[in-house]
Amino acid sequence: MPTSNSQFALLRSKWCTTLAVIAAASIAAAASAQGTDAAPASEQSFASAFFYASSVQPDGTRAMEWLGTILIWLLLALSLVNIGLIGQLFMTNRRVLILPPDLCNRLRTLLEGGRYRDALELAGGDSSDLGRIVRVSLGQASFGFAAMLRALEQVSEEVVTDRLRRVESLNILGQVSPMIGLFGTVYGMIVAFQSIAQSGGNADPVLLAGGIGTALVTTFWGLLVAIPALAAYATIRNRIDNLATESSLEAQSLVERFRPKPRSESTEGRGSERRNGGDRREAGA
Repeated sequence: MPTSNSQFALLRSKWCTTLAVIAAASIAAAASAQGTDAAPASEQSFASAFFYASSVQPDGTRAMEWLGTILIWLLLALSLVNIGLIGQLFMTNRRVLILPPDLCNRLRTLLEGGRYRDALELAGGDSSDLGRIVRVSLGQASFGFAAMLRALEQVSEEVVTDRLRRVESLNILGQVSPMIGLFGTVYGMIVAFQSIAQSGGNADPVLLAGGIGTALVTTFWGLLVAIPALAAYATIRNRIDNLATESSLEAQSLVERFRPKPRSESTEGRGSERRNGGDRREAGA
């Protein structure tokens, strides 16, 4: 687990460095664009199209739209957070951390051999969800099989709730990002209509391009954050549901050997022993 955390931290630092470089290049391009004549569309850089918002003034000078640029960079920061969350949640919700096959086999071998204390120690030393469930359930063995089942169900529910609560952040990110993009869309359209009003209704399409571009770019980044976030949320949530159900069933099968035998079976066993004893006495006579 420390290895996965260090890998995630390294990945996050690399993305932060890349994002900082892009930000510096974009700001430099924006600064050089201000106060100059509007360049032809074919000469506009990639940074000016996707990393900051600008508008053309009636006198032909280009100026940065600060609110639109802030919205774009907010969405860029959310995209970085989104990548980090997806990587972290995929790493922390693997099968080996929820239902390790090796632990299942070792616990089953120990319980079948009647080594209950060794099984309890093995489950106590494992950090997986299955180890936690089996440890708590076996700890209630002195109170009867019903207490073991209640503890098993309660811990299973707590484990699933905790994991789903963590993955819910992706759902929130996927729902909020399009709203931020929509906010930028509305702002960009307001800027475009202001250009029309300032020109007396005969605005040059170049003057409208700034507001419309802000509207489209913020929508683009909002969707770029939301689509992977919601797709990863659904994928990880389904994985958690499947593995949690599987681990709960596996834990129940492990503690099933503690279930007391039905009274009818024990009565039949005693009756058969009495009949066998009578047969043996008759045979001796």
